[in-house]
Amino acid sequence: MATLFTKIIDGDIPGRFVWADDVCVAFATIAPITDGHVLVVPRAEIVELTDAPDDVLAHLAVVARTIGSALQAEWDAPRAALLVAGFEVPHLHLHVLPAWDEASLTFANARTDVPADALDAAAERVRTALRSAGQGAHVPRALGSPAL
Repeated sequence: MATLFTKIIDGDIPGRFVWADDVCVAFATIAPITDGHVLVVPRAEIVELTDAPDDVLAHLAVVARTIGSALQAEWDAPRAALLVAGFEVPHLHLHVLPAWDEASLTFANARTDVPADALDAAAERVRTALRSAGQGAHVPRALGSPAL
């Protein structure tokens, strides 16, 4: 059975895509800890971090770093944070978000009441920041599609 994230990648469930390549996609979470919070997700259904092949894990880390750098610049944040938990969806995903302190880096701070237009606006900011950083080739044509 396809995971929630596979359904998003396949277009069965709407997503806000900021990155796409042959190995992974990145899309905005619907429960952001901070504005700009995105998930880097392999296209392959890998259950958890420790199941990932080395090459896939390395690729996800590089994409997370690239997105993190764009987030830092766009939100003027001192750090980009990377969180890996994976309890809520059995499909490996890396949380990447701009960060100002360690105390705020908890899923208890996830906001589930962010209006759709605010989520769209934050995702568009990420897409613009990635293009400005020279990563336009990986920014999908449309916010709602992983197609390049």
